[in-house]
Amino acid sequence: MTSALLLCAGRGERLRPLTDTLPKPLVEVGGETLVGRHLRALAAAGVTRVVINLGWLGERIVEHVGDGARYGLRVLYSPEGYPTLDTGGAIVRALSLLDAAPFWVVNADTYTDFDFGPGAAALLDGREAAIGLTPNPEYRDAGDFSPAGGFAHNTGEVSQTFSGIACYSPTFFSDCEDGRFSVVPLLRAAARAGALGAFDVGSHWYDVGTPERLATLRAAVAS
Repeated sequence: MTSALLLCAGRGERLRPLTDTLPKPLVEVGGETLVGRHLRALAAAGVTRVVINLGWLGERIVEHVGDGARYGLRVLYSPEGYPTLDTGGAIVRALSLLDAAPFWVVNADTYTDFDFGPGAAALLDGREAAIGLTPNPEYRDAGDFSPAGGFAHNTGEVSQTFSGIACYSPTFFSDCEDGRFSVVPLLRAAARAGALGAFDVGSHWYDVGTPERLATLRAAVAS
C-alpha cells in the first residue's frame, strides 16, 4: 500500500483565534507540525504518494509541505475551497489522485504514535473498509463503534472512539457521487452488514480540537 489521503481542509472553529490565521494541521507540537508528523510516519511505513485536501488557508499548507520531497514523498493536492466537502466528499474527490489500490485516510488534526507499517491492504484483509479505534478520551462520555472479532459494530459492550485513521478499497466508494457528504453513514451501513473491519491504534492518540486539549498534549509531549 503506497498511497494516503491526509484530511487537512477543516476550519478548526474550536481552536479559534489560533486558527483564524493558521490552518489546524500546521499547529506545532513538540517542535513539529501535525501534518509533518503524519507525513514522516507515512513515509517511514513505505507510503510514497500522499494527497492533501485543501480548504481553509490551504495555501499555507502548500507553502509548508511543497511537493513532499523533504519527506521522501510525492505530495499532490485536492483543492476544495470553503466550505469543504466533508470527509466522504473529500475522499471521492481525491480518488483519481490515489493509486487504484487500498489507501490510508488520516485526519491531520490528530496526534498519534500509530504504526502504519502493516499497510492498509493487510488491515483490510479482503474487506472494503477498516477503521482505527482508540479507548475513549476522558472528555468523551461514549464512543463511536464497538470492536469485536476484528470488526467494528454500531453497538456492543465496549464502545471506542473512531480515531480518524482508516483504510479503504476504492470500491467502497463506487456508488458515491462527487459532492459534500460525511463518510460516517457509509461506515454505519458497513458495520450493520458485518463488513467493517476494526484495528487498534493504541491509547497514545489525541484529537487536537480545543485550546485546552492542545495545551494538555503539548505538556504531555514536553514531559
